[in-house]
Amino acid sequence: MTDTMYNKANPRHDTIVEMDSNTLNRPYNFTHEQFEELLNRIAAPPPPPAPASGLGNPGPLGLGSFALTTFVLSCFNAGVFIDKRLEPVVLPLALFYGGIAQFAAGMWEFQTSNTFGATAFTSYGCFWMSFAAYVYLIVPTLAASSLNVSDATGLYLLGWTVFTVYMTFAAYRVSKAVFSVFFFLSMTFLLLTIGALAPSEGTTRAGGWFGLITAFCAWYSSAAVVINTAHGKEVLPVGAYVHQKARPNMTEDLKV
Repeated sequence: MTDTMYNKANPRHDTIVEMDSNTLNRPYNFTHEQFEELLNRIAAPPPPPAPASGLGNPGPLGLGSFALTTFVLSCFNAGVFIDKRLEPVVLPLALFYGGIAQFAAGMWEFQTSNTFGATAFTSYGCFWMSFAAYVYLIVPTLAASSLNVSDATGLYLLGWTVFTVYMTFAAYRVSKAVFSVFFFLSMTFLLLTIGALAPSEGTTRAGGWFGLITAFCAWYSSAAVVINTAHGKEVLPVGAYVHQKARPNMTEDLKV
């Protein structure tokens, strides 16, 4: 025995669907149109991948901003400019270019999943901003209170020395150019720390000269990325990974 029913899912559908009594007792009934729609969804191709963000390499910005600010400050530390009254020229650079611009480069490095570059640029961007605040706000207060400014400066630099040393070990896996930046920067912070705590003007000047070397290494690394990218080939070599042959599967975190 068969039962006859009209398709209630689509009242405009004038086709009579015949079903036996066993079919009517099933919990779900599909119309012909619903079944075709289901097949079309299954056979449909997957959606195209989302377009790339188009984010450029923030490494040259971070290296360049660090290099310029380090160069200007190191000129005074090395005694290239004897007149210390000109030293406040460092503060605007430390706040805007070495600070804000480098910090922004670090934030963009996070978006590219570059842990090393993000940590380095964000941290040293904060270093320059805190340095500007320390010189402009804290040092006059300490001097007015007859406190030892050199000890405070030495403690401040000591913390950055520790940070830079372990970043140097990580930079050993990036490239020879980047490793040279962090190696000479470690020496710079170490000598400036000793010069402040000793205190020793000669050691501070030596730290200034190492700072100049650091600045030129950072400038070179920044220029290499910009020029090589613009020309589409290696014009300025940066040095291969130190252990690239031993461990070819390098992580993307170590690219600057």
